[in-house]
Amino acid sequence: MKKGIFLIGFFSLLWSCEYLEVKEKDTFASDIIASVNADKLFKKDLTRFLPSNLSKEDSVILVKGFINDWAIQKLLLKNAESNITQEEIESINDLVKDYKESLLINSYKERLIKQQLDTVILDEEIEVFYSNNKKNFRLNEELIKIKYLHLAENILNKKELKELFKSDKIEDLEALEKQQLSFKTYHFNDSTWSSLDKVMLKVPFSKENLLNKTKLLQKQDSLGLYLATIKDVLMRNDIAPIGYIKPTIKQMILHRRKIELIREIEKILVQDATKNNNLKIY
Repeated sequence: MKKGIFLIGFFSLLWSCEYLEVKEKDTFASDIIASVNADKLFKKDLTRFLPSNLSKEDSVILVKGFINDWAIQKLLLKNAESNITQEEIESINDLVKDYKESLLINSYKERLIKQQLDTVILDEEIEVFYSNNKKNFRLNEELIKIKYLHLAENILNKKELKELFKSDKIEDLEALEKQQLSFKTYHFNDSTWSSLDKVMLKVPFSKENLLNKTKLLQKQDSLGLYLATIKDVLMRNDIAPIGYIKPTIKQMILHRRKIELIREIEKILVQDATKNNNLKIY
């Protein structure tokens, strides 16, 4: 009797397991939306691909395109695998291996650089670097030191503002700056270098006019009055001023530090590996 009950329970359990397995397979199969040979595309693959705010019509178009691209990729891959030599496969595997190793090494180096690189650059270091490499810092554009002002046509105190602009007195410049909200465009700091090409987008003066030092340039058109003072000019192939290329010099110094840091890290790795008998050269 007990043996009969045991057999009934065993077959019931076996049937339940088989039923659950079949049900899982049916559910799993219902998630398949396309297949190419043994490869299958599932609904979850589309879920990651489709944006959530699409209309039904747009979703259908995207899904069809995605399935078509997936199928073409799998078919091409299958044909490629069937029409490639073992030598070619080994070559590709070597390339994949080298690429993976390069990614891992570069990622490790970047982490070390982030942890150990000194990013503080003193002005003295920039000046020394500039002095030692000055001949390499040739301009590939024209630079000017300029002060300019664009006044609207209907502004009331145009004559007064023009006199303030022409003046070299600090108090007149300060008085001018207090009214900057009434200007269309302006630039009053003529102690810094500006790219001529960028300045020409702001003022309607010719290139020839802007490349000549002058106390005052002025031009009137339908948009108002333009005023400009050219304090200094540098031509193409002149030595670039340190203030203008300071950000570039900083990047060059940081790049040199990175190279030196990586070389030092590599040197220490070799020394430690040799010391611990992890590196042996026969």
